[in-house]
Amino acid sequence: MRRTRRTRRTLAAALLAAVTVAAAGCGDSGTQSHAPAPVKAKAAPEAVVRPALPPGLPGMPPLLDQKDVYAADRPNALSPVVRNFPSRVYVPNTESNTVSVIDPKTYKVIETIAVGQQPQHVVPSWDLKTLWINNDVGNSLTPLDPATGKTGKPVAVHDPYNLYFTPDGKYAVVMASLDRQLVFRDAHTMAVKKTVPVSCYGVNHADFSPDGTYFIVSCEFSGELLKVDTEKMKVIGRQRLPLADAMPQDVKISPDGRTWYIADMVADGVWTMNGDTFSKPVLMHTGAGAHGLYVSRDSKYMYISNREEGSVSLLEFATGKLVKKWHIKGGGSPDMGGVSADGKVLWLSGRYDGEVYALDTATGRTLAKIPVGAGPHGLAVYPQPGRYSLGHTGIFR
Repeated sequence: MRRTRRTRRTLAAALLAAVTVAAAGCGDSGTQSHAPAPVKAKAAPEAVVRPALPPGLPGMPPLLDQKDVYAADRPNALSPVVRNFPSRVYVPNTESNTVSVIDPKTYKVIETIAVGQQPQHVVPSWDLKTLWINNDVGNSLTPLDPATGKTGKPVAVHDPYNLYFTPDGKYAVVMASLDRQLVFRDAHTMAVKKTVPVSCYGVNHADFSPDGTYFIVSCEFSGELLKVDTEKMKVIGRQRLPLADAMPQDVKISPDGRTWYIADMVADGVWTMNGDTFSKPVLMHTGAGAHGLYVSRDSKYMYISNREEGSVSLLEFATGKLVKKWHIKGGGSPDMGGVSADGKVLWLSGRYDGEVYALDTATGRTLAKIPVGAGPHGLAVYPQPGRYSLGHTGIFR
């Protein structure tokens, strides 16, 4: 015990000496002193240099790649939110008022769910947690939990023909086709935030610019396009397609965001245009009844369904040229759909044939034709890669 105390005193003395020497070494004058050393003013922290983010919609998650808006959609790049969801294909049957649920491994319908009147599209929510079934004539949205496959209490929403989400996740945008309105609603509660009357007829499909500041809407029944300021929730442009009786459908942008594509089922092709300048569209013929537009998982191709001739055209983004055409075995009426998480299968609803098509994206071979309800329309393949959803049957960034 005594030896220990002495040892401690010895250590304490040694530490004191060391601190004194250290203090002397840190002082400005170099003289020893027990007085507190003058406190140097702290230097202002150096500014952290960060790469400037491109201007865009405030609150929008930045793109992973400024040259490819689909960079987050690579094969099986599932968000942690959806990683454990069972893989399914949800098919709204407009004339049966049901949703057929397909197991993509067996190509069989494993469940049929009764929903509201005339379901048009099955739409993934911005946060990926809910699938919204658009009961257009039923004036409601039925929420479906993709983890359990169970539906919840429908939410009253008038004329929800189609549904989109602003890239910042703040608002749902209801394409109220017959009401001739764009209705901005809270993305979660669906409470109305702003109603925007439109002058065209049949608002139905849309896509957003890479920076999210605007989106372009097709008006099916008057052959027009609208350009809408996302933040101001205001129509800032309108033009009529240069073809009598044009009926624009799906809208999609190229990976670099420079070219916009609008399918037209009467023009039998796809209009191309510059969205920033809202330029005059130019027609590219693809096939009879051009309808849905879907991007391959490697961002190299766009699949264009030609509903009236039962085919799918492939557009190569790098050249802007059509490079292939696939024909559904035995014919069909391919409408809306989506690509499997691994990118190997293109799923499309057969609008006039009460069936769903599964096509091999490597060969175009028809893998399956699956009977579902009457009038299948905007089916959703779910889950799919991506960090958040912009709506429709699955536009992911």
